[in-house]
Order: sequence, then C-alpha cells, then structure tokens
Amino acid sequence: MERPCFTARHEFDSLPATAKVEVRPAAYVEIPAISAMARSMVPGVQVGEQGLLRHHLHDRESILVFAKQGRLLGGMAFLYLGARGHEALMSGELTPTHPDFDLLAKRDEQVAAIYIWGMGAIGRGLAGLGKMSAFLRQPRYANANCFAQPSTAAGRDLMIATGFRPIASFQPDLWCYERPWKRLPVDTCGFNLSRGSISDARHQTA
Repeated sequence: MERPCFTARHEFDSLPATAKVEVRPAAYVEIPAISAMARSMVPGVQVGEQGLLRHHLHDRESILVFAKQGRLLGGMAFLYLGARGHEALMSGELTPTHPDFDLLAKRDEQVAAIYIWGMGAIGRGLAGLGKMSAFLRQPRYANANCFAQPSTAAGRDLMIATGFRPIASFQPDLWCYERPWKRLPVDTCGFNLSRGSISDARHQTA
C-alpha cells in the first residue's frame, strides 16, 4: 500500500469527498484483478481469488474499489459483522481471513461492527478515502464502529491519521474507530465538533 501523506489529521467520517476518484462496489468480473492487486500490495495476504469471490457473493458491498476513468486504483475489503460477530471479534474468536459466515450480517440486516481486513491503493487511489467513509455513513453501516489490525507501517500511519486507536481486546493489535455520534457528549480526544456537525456528517453522502 502506498504510504499516505496527510498534512493534518482528519476524522475518518470527516474526510473530504471531493477527489475525482470513484468509489463503488466491485464488479464480479473485477475480482481476479483485485486479487492480483491484493497479493502485490498487502503483505502476507491469505485470501485468494476464490475467497474474494465467496465474500463478494455473500455481500456485494463487502469489497469496494477505488477507480478513475475505468482504471482500478485499489480497494478495501470489509467484514460486516452481526452482533455475534462483533462479540467474536472482541473475544478473539473471529478469524478475519477465514471467518464463519454465520457471524456476518445478512444483506438486509443492520451492521453491528465493520472489520477492515484488506486495503491497498496505487497512485491517487487513497484520495478516494473520503468517498469510502461517505459510503459507510449509509443507514445500514452508520451505527457500526470500524476495526482493523495494521499489517504495515503505512497502514498504522493511516489509522492514526484518521482517528483509529488501539484498544484492549483478545484480538491481537486491534484498533478501533468510534463513530463520532456514538461517543459521549464530552469528547475526550479533543476534537472540536459541534453536535450539529456530527449529525450532519452522519447522513452526508459523496
């Protein structure tokens, strides 16, 4: 993954969504190319083309891509967890690379937690991250905190820059981004967000 270069830190939910990079669910025919990109960009990737196809068929919004003028620039892969899946993640009983699909939310269910298990981008791909966060503010995802385990220094830097924090759990090196509208009224992290701006951000789309 390309190392992110941010001049300032931004909340994941307040990243600008103005970049001319398209963010959308992956198409079935793009899965082989996405799998090849993942192998080249993500260290130790253990999910091959068939694994990605299985995720895609289970939930077609679980793999989102960055693209520009028809060219794939990268993407992000998610596990949309149900309540049991969220509990399994915190207790260390979830294997993100080979999850029990019964722990994932069904397509017509609200998502209890979002686990980011893969991300990579080339060129200007990461400029579309704001549109990615806007996608995850849709009603199905808006109340789900985001979790990840960084596998590279660049990934760790990106999480720090977008408001993720390491948390105590039985899952090793687990980081969490708590959605702003789910926090206590007094923000202990020092972000100066008014109640109105949080409400507006929750329903903002790209």
